[in-house]
Amino acid sequence: MGGILLVDKPGGITSHDVVARARRAMGTRKIGHAGTLDPMATGLLVLGVDSATRLLTYLVGLDKTYEATIRLGVGTDSDDADGTVTTTADAEAVAAVDDERLAAGIADLTGAISQVPSSVSAIKVNGRRAYDLARAGEDVQLNARAVTVSRFAVRERRHGAGVIDLDVVVDCSSGTYIRALARDLGAALGVGGHLTALRRTRIGPFDVADAVGVDDISAEALLPQAQVAASVLGSFPVSADEARDLRHGKRLTGAATRLTTERAAAIDPEGRLVGIVERRGDDVKSAMNVSEEN
Repeated sequence: MGGILLVDKPGGITSHDVVARARRAMGTRKIGHAGTLDPMATGLLVLGVDSATRLLTYLVGLDKTYEATIRLGVGTDSDDADGTVTTTADAEAVAAVDDERLAAGIADLTGAISQVPSSVSAIKVNGRRAYDLARAGEDVQLNARAVTVSRFAVRERRHGAGVIDLDVVVDCSSGTYIRALARDLGAALGVGGHLTALRRTRIGPFDVADAVGVDDISAEALLPQAQVAASVLGSFPVSADEARDLRHGKRLTGAATRLTTERAAAIDPEGRLVGIVERRGDDVKSAMNVSEEN
């Protein structure tokens, strides 16, 4: 039986380590994820188990919320605390970062922006991960990408010896790199910056408060596919006959008037996920079907 698993990843292990633990705990190799976290980061991972791995396609693009700490005054080659220090600003330059300059720098990184990912990101360059190229000493040049940062707010500001630590919360589109925000904010202020802590607290409708720890992964923690699909895409109730037709690849003639969005989760009378359906003119057809046993 497939389902979606919410896991609160601790720091110091990779997301693939969490997947490996889930495979052992669930007794299946068929487990995927809807986006990884760096080893230093903590927080929400969304895993698909067995047949629910097909649902991950509809989860990877969801927006996200992060809580992070940005250190201004020091830059690193990885844009986070795991890297090697490459720049250190003068104490006077750091002291000159007042509230007005900080607010302006954050405002420029809020909304629809163009962002160059960190050179140690998982983006593939000619078939190889950027972080593998960077660690091999190769020069990594990544293209800028359009992302949206809908909230970039400072919760606390602390001054240290030649540095400023900012505790921030960020709501952003999928594909946004918080390390790059730290780097770019430091660069805009002329003092350098990097990330010292990162925690993902939300992916779409899923909250880390509802996640289990890596030692508590079990079948009991699985969220039903119907619940997950409906929460992400909205529900499209169908009759038993319509469910059978959809599973057989037939269109629901004239049913598009019942579909309030372009795509939704078809739910049968017993509350089971039939599949993901989409509009085709006046009709509704399956984009992805789920076996009746699930």
